Amino acid sequence: MKHQLIFTALFSGFALAASAQQGAKPEDTEKWEPVPKVVASAKTIGDAPSDAIVLFDGKNLDEWVDVASGNPAKWNVNDGVLTVNKATGNIETKRKFGSYQLHIEWKVPANITGEGQARGNSGVFLASIGKGDMGYELQVLDSYNNKTYVNGMAGSIYKQFIPLANPTRPPGVWNVYDVIWTAPTFDGDKVKTPARVTVLFNGVLVENNIELLGPTQYIGAPGYRAPHGPSPIKLQAHGDKSEPLSFRNIWVREL
Repeated sequence: MKHQLIFTALFSGFALAASAQQGAKPEDTEKWEPVPKVVASAKTIGDAPSDAIVLFDGKNLDEWVDVASGNPAKWNVNDGVLTVNKATGNIETKRKFGSYQLHIEWKVPANITGEGQARGNSGVFLASIGKGDMGYELQVLDSYNNKTYVNGMAGSIYKQFIPLANPTRPPGVWNVYDVIWTAPTFDGDKVKTPARVTVLFNGVLVENNIELLGPTQYIGAPGYRAPHGPSPIKLQAHGDKSEPLSFRNIWVREL
C-alpha cells in the first residue's frame, strides 16, 4: 500500500508538471535584462579588449610603483619589454583590484642558467597584501626540462596547488598566463568566501577554479590570518642568481 501511495504521488506530480509545461510559452523563459555591455574584442587574441586597464603597453611604468618605498618603479623598459631589476626589488600596481581577468606574458632569456628554483624565478602575486613577497603567488619559473618540487613549478599556486599540466615553452620563447581571480571576502576577522583562481598557461588549463588555502606561505601551512580588501597586483624580483626574466602585454579587466 505504501509503495502504491508513493507511485500515485509521483505520477500526480509528473502529470501536474506536464500540464504546466503544455501551457507554457517560449517567451516565459526569455530574459531581456540586464543587457550585457558591449566590449570590443581585440583584433589579435591576447591583446587588450576595449574595457581593459592596460598595466604595461611596452612604453613606461606609469602604472607601477616600487613595493618597499612606494616610489616610481625602476625596472628596465626597452623595445617594448619590461625586464626585472633585481637590485630594486618587487613592483606592484598603483591601482588596487578586487576580482579580475588578467593577461600577462613572460619569458626567461635564451641563455638562462641555474637549476631548480634558481632558474628564471619570479612570481605574479594576484593580490599583494604587504611588503616583500606577501600575497597570493602564481609561480613564474623556467619549467622547461628543469626539475623542482611540483608545487613550485611554473603554473603552480606556489606551495599550494600543482598545475594540471606543464606547457612551459623553451627559454627565449614567450609564455602566456590568462587568469581569472576571484578575491576573498571577509566578515570581520573571519573568511566569508576564500579566494579562487583559474589559470590558462599558453592556452592550457592548469588551475581549474581552485579554492586557495590562504596567502602564499614559504614556510609552514598557508591560512587566512588577516582580512584585506582590494589589493595591487605584484611582480617579484626574486633573489636567485640567474639572468633576469621579462614581461610584456599586461592588462586587466575588473569583474
